[in-house]
Parts: sequence; C-alpha cells; structure tokens
Amino acid sequence: VKLLLLTVVGQNYLEVKKFFISLILFLISIKVSFAGNFNFKKIVDLNDPWSSTFINNNELLITEKSGKIKLVNFNSKKVLEIKHNLNYLEHGQGGLLDILFKDDNVYISYTENRGDGKTSTSIAKGEFNKKNLIFRNIFQANPPIDSGYHFGSRLAIKDNFLFASAGERGQGMIAQDPTQHPGSIIRINIDGSIPKDNPKFTGKDNWLPEIFQIGVRNPQGLFLSPFDQKVYMSNHGARGGDWFGEVKKGENYGWKILGWGGKNYSGTKIGPKWKPGFTKAIKYWVPSIAVSAITIYKGKEFEEWNGLALITSLKDMSLRSLDFSNLQDVKEKVIFKNQIGRIRDIQVHPTTGKIYFLTKDALWLMEKN
Repeated sequence: VKLLLLTVVGQNYLEVKKFFISLILFLISIKVSFAGNFNFKKIVDLNDPWSSTFINNNELLITEKSGKIKLVNFNSKKVLEIKHNLNYLEHGQGGLLDILFKDDNVYISYTENRGDGKTSTSIAKGEFNKKNLIFRNIFQANPPIDSGYHFGSRLAIKDNFLFASAGERGQGMIAQDPTQHPGSIIRINIDGSIPKDNPKFTGKDNWLPEIFQIGVRNPQGLFLSPFDQKVYMSNHGARGGDWFGEVKKGENYGWKILGWGGKNYSGTKIGPKWKPGFTKAIKYWVPSIAVSAITIYKGKEFEEWNGLALITSLKDMSLRSLDFSNLQDVKEKVIFKNQIGRIRDIQVHPTTGKIYFLTKDALWLMEKN
C-alpha cells in the first residue's frame, strides 16, 4: 500500500495516507450501519423447539422435539401447553417436528413409535383446540426403521395438496427406491387420500402412490412461494452438499448416487455434484452450513427482501438471502451470523412482515430499528 501511495503523482504522501485511512473508516461505518438496521428481541424461553405456525396475529403454535405442543402469545408472553394424543418417540434427531395451521386444522409431522425400536416419519391431522389436540394419522413413511437419523421433515399446503419431506433415515440408497417412502417428497390430499395425478398414475408405475419426488437425504425446509406458487425445499448434505431447490413432480435429486459436492463423514467420495438425468438444485453450499427452515419473504417490515428466499442455518447460525430470479446468476447475501444461536425455524408475520425465529432454547423476534 505504501508503494502505491508513493506513486501518486503530485500528492503529498501523508495527505494521501490520511485520505485512505478516512476512506477505510467510512466504509467500516457503512458496514456497521448495514448490519445494525434491525434488532432482536427474545420473546420466551423454550426447550428445543422445532417448528412454529401462526394461529392468528398474536399467537404461534410451537412444537418442542421432546413432545410438547405450546401456544405462545407473543404480546403477553404467556405460554400454554396443549395436550395431544400422538404416539411419538423422541429418538436422536426425531420427536415432534413440523406443525402447520390451516383452516382451523393442525397438521403435524412427527417421529412415530412403531414398536421394537422402529420409527417412521408420520403425519397427523386434528381440529385445533387450545386444551387438547386429537390427531389421526394421514400418512406413515414405510417401512419403519430403527434409526435416530434424518427424519426430515417439513410440511407445505398448496390448494388441497399437502406436501411433506421424509428423510432417508441414514439409509443412503433407500432414497433411490420408489417402493419405499424414506428419502422422498410426499404429496397427499389434505384429507390423507391420494391425488389422482401423482407420479404413480402418470408414468411411474413402480412408485408408491404418495411419492412425488425421490432422491433426497434430510430435507428440513419446505415452503410454498406466494409469488410463483411453486414449492421449494432445503436439504442437508453430508460433509458438504447442502442445497436449496424446487420440488418437481416425478423427478430425482440423486441421493446417494450424487454427493452434491460433499463427501462421506469418513472422507470417502460419494458421487458427482450433479449429472444429467437428475434434478439440479438452485444453490449448493460446500462446505455445509446445515441449512434448516426456509421461507420466501413477503411482507412490509423488510420490503427490500420481497421475493427472496430466506435460508436459516444451524451450523453457522446465519440467515441468508437468495435472489434466484435469474437461475444462471443466483445472488446470496449473509444477513447475519452468530446473533441468536442455531436457527431451527423461521416465520414471517402475516400482517406486519416481522420475522420470528426458533433457536435451541427460545423464540425470537427480528424487526427494524
């Protein structure tokens, strides 16, 4: 830098040095300003919460992995525990998982205890009640497996269809077997019946009737975009290879033929990042960021983010935005890191556009200063 400064013609070295120092300090101040245009408020403490869903403008229904369903009023900060009848098992990464409120009904994905140590990613539905939620199963991922890994699982509703992600339970190539549910995206009707235009009935004769797409590993993000009405998802890779992509009927994301840029935990290679014949993700992360819940932002509080995917992370505790309007030039920005801990879930307030996060032990609000 000193040599560069000395070559500036007609300028005094000390004056130029002072100018560059002032410029650097100015740029730093801009960076701090950008990073500080929002603030966080802890709403309530929780015990390993996994998912949340708005019941109204003042209340969130929240699952805790250990088996509790709680109703949180984020104005009064009151927390009500709701009884339920789910036959769940907290095992490894499993327990109560995603929860979704729609038209006075509650949909939940959870680790169902199938006996003899075996469990499945199952989905249940019940009419909303603040005292006792009575659920009935509308889907079970078969076969049940003795594993505490990779349950998924997120839910999204589009019209009368319920989409759900079912992880491959650490079984690898099971995700390439469409006669078994683990490692796939499920689509059923909201009453649990099977859509007549699922792949099973439109050219994929050997697929189970509930399967919409195969080849996923541990998908913990699923969201219906309010802009293009497409369903998007996020998925954990192994050592590297997390991704964000679109749910596509009858297609295959390639696990475990593809490694998405990652390796086995032993360090051995898995397969190529992508090859023709498989669904290509919109964005890959190598090394992994442990991508969790996602949303496509639509709101007033952060209007500059409208239409962007907001990606949460467990590993580096970050929130990232993705502008994927041009798939040939996807733009990523890190909004923040290491501010509130490992982020499990994200919800945008339906009226204000303020953002609510679940971390390992709390519900947080993010709003502009």
